[in-house]
Amino acid sequence: MSQTKKTTGSYRWSICALLFFATTINYLDRQVLSLTWSDFIAPEFHWTNNDYGNITALFSIFYAVSLLFAGRFVDWLDTKKGFLWAIGIWSLGACLHAFCGIATAGIITGDWFVGFEGAREAIHLVKDTGLVINVSVTLFIFARFVLAVGEAGNFPAAIKTTAEYFPKKDRAFSTSIFNAGATVGALAAPISIPFIAKSFGWEMAFIIIGALGFVWMGFWIFMYDKPEKHPKVSAAELEYIQQDDIADSKLAGYVPETSTKVSFADCFKYKQTWAFAFGKFMTDGVWWFFLFWTPAYLKSVYGMEATDAALPLFVLYMITLLSIIGGWLPTYFVEKKGMNPYEGRMRAMLIFAFFPLLALLAQPLGYISYWVPIIVIGIAGAAHQSWSANIFTTVGDMFPKKAIATVTGIGGLAGGLGSTLINKGSGLLFDYTHKTFTTIDGLPFLEKFPQFTTQPIPETFFKELEKTGVVVYDGINTGYMIIFSICAVCYLIGWAVMKTLVPKYSPITNL
Repeated sequence: MSQTKKTTGSYRWSICALLFFATTINYLDRQVLSLTWSDFIAPEFHWTNNDYGNITALFSIFYAVSLLFAGRFVDWLDTKKGFLWAIGIWSLGACLHAFCGIATAGIITGDWFVGFEGAREAIHLVKDTGLVINVSVTLFIFARFVLAVGEAGNFPAAIKTTAEYFPKKDRAFSTSIFNAGATVGALAAPISIPFIAKSFGWEMAFIIIGALGFVWMGFWIFMYDKPEKHPKVSAAELEYIQQDDIADSKLAGYVPETSTKVSFADCFKYKQTWAFAFGKFMTDGVWWFFLFWTPAYLKSVYGMEATDAALPLFVLYMITLLSIIGGWLPTYFVEKKGMNPYEGRMRAMLIFAFFPLLALLAQPLGYISYWVPIIVIGIAGAAHQSWSANIFTTVGDMFPKKAIATVTGIGGLAGGLGSTLINKGSGLLFDYTHKTFTTIDGLPFLEKFPQFTTQPIPETFFKELEKTGVVVYDGINTGYMIIFSICAVCYLIGWAVMKTLVPKYSPITNL
């Protein structure tokens, strides 16, 4: 690698660093609400868990649908302008959250010219709490909508940039580096955002974190240009970057790429699009399940509160950083084993697909220590991020640069739908097994307490029962075992279908 850098230059890695920081900011902005709503926002606006749940559910839907159009938008505007618009919109959306309190006070009381503290005082005096809830939730949903529309552009734009600046054999590694920003953002958020909110108010947490995107835009304007136009990209580095163009031109049936815009209908004509979309549909939900449900898992199974779970979750995310190694593996197969980029990538993805099978051990061996499922989930998470880096770059392997963001957006929508299904299904399954599979001294819970057939079980109910000396088996453990088992096999199923649809390297040259 050092010899390559000496002979070709390394400006492309500066661009990769920009993508890493954009992804980190993306995840930081996304998490501000989740880390401030319970302690700071809910008391002010009288929110319940259901109110917060509605906001997050709608954000997921906005984000998934926006991914489809964000890719098309980036391809239409091209990389530089597309990325600027994306991060500009999501940074604006992030900052808009801070002014929802002032807007709520203005709509309800008619007094718009108040500061953050004045808005809190005005809302506190409103007797109709239902009105406060409805207005504030609506405003936050609008802010989340703007945030989702902008954030959806990050990955299509980043993948398009990677295809411009890296040859196919290096794209998985470069993608794994910028994709690590997701993990770094997840690590940085809980050790920064709550402290900003506590010291300066929850509004300033949104503004300070949101402002990072505007700072990034300045770097992007001055640092990015097409590699063939960039003065800091040497002739040798440009030749290295464009080595695949020369190789592809020698393929039978090759047609030089044109500037003609591609449509969704054009993309759906190719099996490569369906292979990528199915792979995303099967696996994106696994990552989001681990991200959203691991804290709840630790509380349900091990009785850990948020402060107790901080260290295990930190360790889990640290383990996922091993995914950077996964981005290097296809390069090894290409350079050392003589495989073409697609063949090397699929070989690497097959290896990664086996690691999530460890999730089958999370529940059976979880009695030893909570560190067992933490380590297992961490390894599965690292495998997912390695898989993710490689599945993203299969688009660059197969499609011309002008279609990459559009196809990435199609896959993002498929992944979002898969995520919605597994996370919504998990919640329904956990509620069901919590009641139906729970036993009290070996007897079905609902036989002894039929009133809970239609009523929610109080959070401390089982603990109080155990104090009386009865033996309680919480059926939610069965629910987690079912979901872990599904997550374990998703990658192998996804890989098998992808390999069936696109068995060998077949780049599209006639689009």
